[in-house]
Amino acid sequence: MIRIGHAWDTHKLVENRDLFLGGIKVESNLGLLGHSDADVVLHAVAESLLGALALGDLGTFYPDNSDKTLGMDSKIILKECYDRILQKGYHLVNLDLTIYSQNIKISPIRDAIRLSIANIMNVSLEQVSVKATTYEKMGFIGRGEALACESVCLVEK
Repeated sequence: MIRIGHAWDTHKLVENRDLFLGGIKVESNLGLLGHSDADVVLHAVAESLLGALALGDLGTFYPDNSDKTLGMDSKIILKECYDRILQKGYHLVNLDLTIYSQNIKISPIRDAIRLSIANIMNVSLEQVSVKATTYEKMGFIGRGEALACESVCLVEK
C-alpha cells in the first residue's frame, strides 16, 4: 500500500534570529520567526509525512502555544513524525521538496540539506530531493520578507 503526503510551510524573515533550513544553520543576518526554531524545510517534510497517513498537522502534536515546544529543534520534530510513520508499518519511498527563497541562495547548501534530512530519517540520500526557486521578486517571498517550503512524500507499507 502506498500513500502520498503534501505540505507547505512559510515563515517570516526577521532580524535577531538564527536561520535553520533542513536542519542546517545558515549564515544570514535574518532568521525565521516561529515558536520553534522555525525551520520551514523540516516543518514541511514532517507535515507531509503526517498527511500521508492522515495523522493530522504539526499543530496537532506540536502546538505553537506550548512551553514544551517553545524554541524546539525541528530535527526532533521530523524524527518524531517519521517514527510515527514507521510505527504504522510504513517507510519512506521518496521525498521531493522545493524551497522558495528570493535572496538566500540554496544551491550552496542543497547537498548539506539533503544529507541532513537523510540522516535525521535514517534513509538514503537518493530518497531525498531538494530543489529551490525564487518568486521572481513578486509577493512576500519575492520581496525577501519570508521563506517557504513545499514537500511531497511517498510512503509505502
